Amino acid sequence: MTRPRSRLLVLLCAVTVLAVVATASVLHAAARSDRLDVAKPGGPVVTTGRITLADQHRMIFRNMAWGPHRDELTTVPVTAPTGARTASGVKCLRFYAASGTGVCLQAVHGALQDTYRATILDRSLKEKAHYPIPGIPSRARVSPSGRLAAWTVFVGGDSYAGTNFSTRAAILDTRTGKLVPSLEDFAIRKDGRPYRAADVNFWGVTFASDDRHFYATLATKGRTYLIRGDLEDRTLTTLRTNVECPSLSPDGTRIAYKSRDEGLPADAPWRLHVLDLGTLADHPLAETRSVDDQAVWKDDTTVTYALPGDFGADLYEVPADGSGRPHPVMTAAVSPAYL
Repeated sequence: MTRPRSRLLVLLCAVTVLAVVATASVLHAAARSDRLDVAKPGGPVVTTGRITLADQHRMIFRNMAWGPHRDELTTVPVTAPTGARTASGVKCLRFYAASGTGVCLQAVHGALQDTYRATILDRSLKEKAHYPIPGIPSRARVSPSGRLAAWTVFVGGDSYAGTNFSTRAAILDTRTGKLVPSLEDFAIRKDGRPYRAADVNFWGVTFASDDRHFYATLATKGRTYLIRGDLEDRTLTTLRTNVECPSLSPDGTRIAYKSRDEGLPADAPWRLHVLDLGTLADHPLAETRSVDDQAVWKDDTTVTYALPGDFGADLYEVPADGSGRPHPVMTAAVSPAYL
């Protein structure tokens, strides 16, 4: 056999193997997608129905249960979280709502790759506006008045990041349409002094009730900080270290957050804490598992959060004063908001 003919046979074999692998991958993905569209025995009952953000005493969340309504915004009564679910037909990866405004972070599926966008929803879950976002959705929040919306996404390509992640946090005034595409444009005061660095990252915005101030996470030089932001002055001020994904209580006096506690494994390093903003007194909550989520306050005494589950994620709640014990709220759910 001549050398050119041998090379041609090798090339044909390689192309054949790649074609078989590609076909198998496509068939596997299609089969998995079909399985996800079939309700699993024993899973929650989900039916379609009318949902509005004006409904009271209800939870709205992303339904993770297998079946035709997977990933849709879904509601249950707060008093019956394990009851039948009502699905809206609106799909979100992350979601939050307050006072009749919703922010829904969505994937837009393309022929070659997915893109993402932040969609602002009115109280009837109708789209008011949407904005392209530069990466995979991570966190979403709406101010108590419903005027401001915030989102955080993971992005790639920052030269300082290496193999670590980097983020973008944006804030939108839904009334005027004014968008702050990245908090990196704000002036930072760290430990009482102006601060600039190429590696700053922000995530996990939570709003005060005045539609001016907010809290978020700042990461730089391997440390994380709780920051207080001012939308009018365009400033960010560090308050203390080792705070991630803050969540302001309804009365505005405390921050629930995840703390990277000493002695915990690198792949599960976080514990939920609550910080009193008046006294800076801090206490860990009774949940001893690692929580990689931005907690939501059910009311002034209880916080809700997600942990990994059989369907992707389950919701739990725990007293906010460090007492009691955590207990499950519902399976196959994430991104809750209390209406």
